[in-house]
Amino acid sequence: MSAHAGGAVEIDGPWTHRWVAANGARFHLAECGTGPLVLFLHGFPEFWWAWRHQLPALADLGYRAAAMDLRGYGGSDKTPRGYDPVTLAGDVAGLVRSLGHSEAVLVGHGWGGYVAWATATLHPRQVQRLAVVSAPHPLRLRREAFRGASQLRSAGHVVSFQTPLLPERQLVADDGALVERLLRRWSAPGSAFPDPEASRRYRTAMQLWPAPHCALEYYRWLVRAAFRSDGRRFVARMKQPVTQRVLQVHGMLDPSVLPATAEGSAEYVAGTHRWRLLDGVGHFPHEEAPDAFLKELLAWLDDA
Repeated sequence: MSAHAGGAVEIDGPWTHRWVAANGARFHLAECGTGPLVLFLHGFPEFWWAWRHQLPALADLGYRAAAMDLRGYGGSDKTPRGYDPVTLAGDVAGLVRSLGHSEAVLVGHGWGGYVAWATATLHPRQVQRLAVVSAPHPLRLRREAFRGASQLRSAGHVVSFQTPLLPERQLVADDGALVERLLRRWSAPGSAFPDPEASRRYRTAMQLWPAPHCALEYYRWLVRAAFRSDGRRFVARMKQPVTQRVLQVHGMLDPSVLPATAEGSAEYVAGTHRWRLLDGVGHFPHEEAPDAFLKELLAWLDDA
């Protein structure tokens, strides 16, 4: 990894940076604490630093809290392929085992939540519990994207990301200004997030080429899969209900993934499902309202 990448992702704090091999790639993560593993998965357009508020809090309570850079992001390998949810779920399950644990609590936001849902279904033995943030079950999202006009209008960026090359150039143009605009557009009106530091961190990390291309490949698979056999196979496998305990947190003012889209995910959960809708919050509950989000997460973890 280049010195530039190191400076962008190895941010100082009460955590340790590590690189771990899993599923044929190398992944960067930040971790602190010892105990049962809680693995955090970020969404677009962020990287592991999105969980900076939660890592030390969970470590203080006796957990091993780790936040990884997903494949293609931050300090993790930016492979030429592998941005389908089956491969990404394999990344997460493999990382749990590489860290010396048989299972983990997964906490995922956005695309990280999508991958967490997939991991819970495809690798259930590695997932003890599942907390998803601003992330409907993949089949619920698919249904609403095709049938729900409101969600389709809210996801216009998914369509714009299908164009070759141009979206990559837009993400890095003007020192990554589009990244900051997306963070602001998807946050609640008047939100203090992103502050200047967050904007700078996320704009810088997205410019670690080819991170923009890798990040957009997640969205491109989502559309391509609707017309391909690998997408049909994934849909068939995801019809198996999630048996783990699930916490689902969503911002009431999320303009990107509508609360009504996310709320229907309970039909795909055979275990206990807890739904929490946070008032005055947009697409980034863990960043816009970290205290409220942490309260919900800890209450759920404490509930045996």
